[in-house]
This record gives sequence, structure tokens and C-alpha cells, in this order.
Amino acid sequence: MRLIIENHLITKIRVQTAFTICFFLTSCMVGPDYVRPSAPVQTKYKEAPKGWKIATPQDHVHRGEWWKVFNDPQLNALEDQLGKLNQSIKVAEAQYREAQTLVDLARASYFPTVTGAATLMRQKQVSVNSPGFAGTVTSKPTTTHALLLNAAWAPDVWGTVRRTVEANQAGADASAAQLASVRLLSQASLAQYYFELRTLDNAQNLLDRTVRSYEQTLTLTKNRYASGVAGLADVVQAQSQLQSAQALAINNKINRAQYEHAIAVLTGQVPATFSFTPQPQTLKPPAIPLQVPSSLLERRPDIAQAERTMAQANAQIGVAISAYFPTLTLTGAGSLPNKNLGPWFALPLLNWSIGAQLAETLFDGGARSATTAGARATYDASVATYRQTVLAAFQNVEDNLAALRILQEQAVVQNQAAASARLALKLVLNQYKAGTVAYSNVITAQIAAFTAEKAASDVAGLRMTAAVGLIQALGGGWHHASYPAP
Repeated sequence: MRLIIENHLITKIRVQTAFTICFFLTSCMVGPDYVRPSAPVQTKYKEAPKGWKIATPQDHVHRGEWWKVFNDPQLNALEDQLGKLNQSIKVAEAQYREAQTLVDLARASYFPTVTGAATLMRQKQVSVNSPGFAGTVTSKPTTTHALLLNAAWAPDVWGTVRRTVEANQAGADASAAQLASVRLLSQASLAQYYFELRTLDNAQNLLDRTVRSYEQTLTLTKNRYASGVAGLADVVQAQSQLQSAQALAINNKINRAQYEHAIAVLTGQVPATFSFTPQPQTLKPPAIPLQVPSSLLERRPDIAQAERTMAQANAQIGVAISAYFPTLTLTGAGSLPNKNLGPWFALPLLNWSIGAQLAETLFDGGARSATTAGARATYDASVATYRQTVLAAFQNVEDNLAALRILQEQAVVQNQAAASARLALKLVLNQYKAGTVAYSNVITAQIAAFTAEKAASDVAGLRMTAAVGLIQALGGGWHHASYPAP
């Protein structure tokens, strides 16, 4: 009994000692710990006019479906289809899954590698009598079984594995942010293409109305020519004006078809099987609450990607520095040979070996120092890229805020100009019918009216695309919690 207790204590001490050694072997980690560098942050938006407001918490709103703020069922259906069938998103999603496997691959180095082999050999030996070769001696065939087991483990003494896992996890987070960037870009492109297509529908409606108006004017001019009130030149000018409008209407259909094809590809469909019924709409951008400027650092996926890339580059410095230190490898092997398969596992281990190897590079011609210097340079570049990405994000917001503010002012003036041009055309036509003005005045008024109305329609479309651009610049429906935390 005493012997059993002593053996138990000895075993316990050995186990504790082994765990203590493993702890000290894996307690060091070289290289700088990551601290996110500072980035330029502003307290307000320069271009935010009165009427814009800072966003308030809206937890009840599903932030991912930001396009629903436009209240367009057809756009909603297209965005849903894009999320399921867009091939660029599928590529980015597959790349994210690939990046996650690199994390799992790096974590595998925490554990020992164990290999095993089982062999089965049947042999017969024949020996020749010497020296006269008088005869041979043949042994009976024998069967040999063997079980081989090898284990090797390189303790993470200097934190090489931990830094590699840290780097790969940051890379996976950056890949998740890249996926969010691709998704947001595709969603925003689809929304802008959709509103540009609807703007072309409005333009087509205007062109069709203009063609009908010019046809009426041509009929009026022909009647006046037939009665001897107008000259042939007026008829020819009216005909030319009508044909020019018809040509513009045809060209508008070409542009619309191209946008339709672009929407089909974005939503993962073949352009030949996809079509939109022309549907003129009254386009008016919704009120978009502004986020606090500093929240861009969390909402914009491109900023998150740049920040995670910094963390990855920082961890790679530690991986490079760990190459200066020796590598410790622990190995063990065991074999169990036996001629009989039955009592195989009942026998004690017959052959075993354990060992340790400490290896160090004595001379590499400066390769390690060059690798470390390159890792530090990569980190410095990633810091500059991160700060530049933040600056570009603020620029995007300011650009779209300025565009929305100025376009809103322009829309008011342009709508007034269109109304004035329509009234002027009506007055000139009445004067022409009365014979008080020449037909050239009618042409001038028609061109002015069409140009003003077309400009008003274009401004309305630009306001919609600028609204989409602002939502994209604010990060859309993405936020920093969209990808797994390290």
C-alpha cells in the first residue's frame, strides 16, 4: 500500500513538473503588441446644412437593408436577389472562408503531430550451406506484426505560433470587412443603376411628349403653309425639329438598355432573360440622418479592413523577430512488434525513445534582419493606408453632402426654369398662330423648354444617386460587429 502511494505521488510530481515546463516554454512572445494608431477624426461635417441631423439610435430598424429607406418595392426585390445571386459577393464570401481556414491551420501548430503505422510482414528465409554449396536450409514462413507511433512537438517558446494565429485572425477579419465592402458596393451600384434607369424612363416620357408636341407643331405649320400664311422654310424647320427629337428618343432607349443589362448582371441573371417595363417615377431623395463623424471608424467596412490589415502586419513583425531565437523540438517514438496479433495490446511497450532538439541558425547573411525590416516597413505602410482610408471616408461624406445640398438648391431653380420655359413656349405658339412672330421664335422656345425640362429630370436623378452615395459613404448597413471578434 505504501509503495502504491509513493508511486502515485511520484507520478503526480512528474505531471506537475511537465505542465510547469510546458508553461514556461510557451510563456514568452516576442514582437510588439498591437495598439491601433490614431487616425484623423473630426467633430462635425463641414457640408452638413440645416435640416440634417445627427442620427439617433434606431435599434428596431434592420440596418442591413438600408435601401428600404427609398420605399421602392421593385428596388427591394432587386436588392434581395442581388444578395443571393451576385457572383462578386460569392467570390468575397469564399475568400473569407478561405481566410478562416488559415486561422485553423495556424492553430494546429499549438498541438503535437502524432503519426502511426501498422505493418504486417510475412517472410521466408533460405540460406545456402558454405563453403561447398552442398545444400540449402529453408526456414518456415513467419508473420510479423508491428505498431509504430511517432510524436513531435515544437513548443511555442517565443510566440511564433501565437503571432501567426494573431496575424491570420486579423487577416480573416480583414477578409470579412472586404466581404462587407463588396456587398455594400454591389448594393449601392444596383441602387444607383436602378435610379439612373428610372431617370432615363422619365427622360423617355419627356421625349415622347416632345415628339407628340412637335408632330402637332408640324401639322400646324403645314396647315399654315397650305393656307399661304407660312413659308416652306417653316415646314422644313418643323420637320427637322421633329426628326431630331425622334433621334434623341431612340438614343435614350440605347442607354436604358445598357443600364438594364448592368442590373441583370449585378443580380446574377442573363441579360437576355431580364427586362424592366418603362415606368416614369417622381424621384425624391429621402431624409438621411447623419452619423457622428467618429462612427465612420466603425461603420465603414473599408476602414475596418485597413485597421485589421494593420493588426496583421504588426503580428507579422513578431513572427519575423522569433526567427532570431532557437527552435526547440520534442520527439518521441514507440514500437510494438509481435508475431501474434491476438495478445498484441496486452503486452507492454517493447521499444521506445524520447528526445529533444534545439536548433539555431548561426549565419544567414542578414536574411532575418531583412525580413524583420520588411515586416516593419509593411506595418508602416499599412498605418499610412489606414489613415488615408479614414481621410478618404470623410471626403466621400463631404462630397455627397455637398452634392445633395447643392442639387437640392439647383432642383428648385431648375423646376422654376422648366415651368417658365413651358409658359414661354405656350405664349410663343399663340403668337405664332396669330402671325405676330416668326417660326424661328417657336423653335427657340421649343429647344429652351425641352432643355429645361430635361435638366430638371436629370437633377432629380442625380439627387437620388447622391443619396445612395451618401448612404454608402456612411457605411450603409454595415458595422464593426458584422465580423467575428479576434
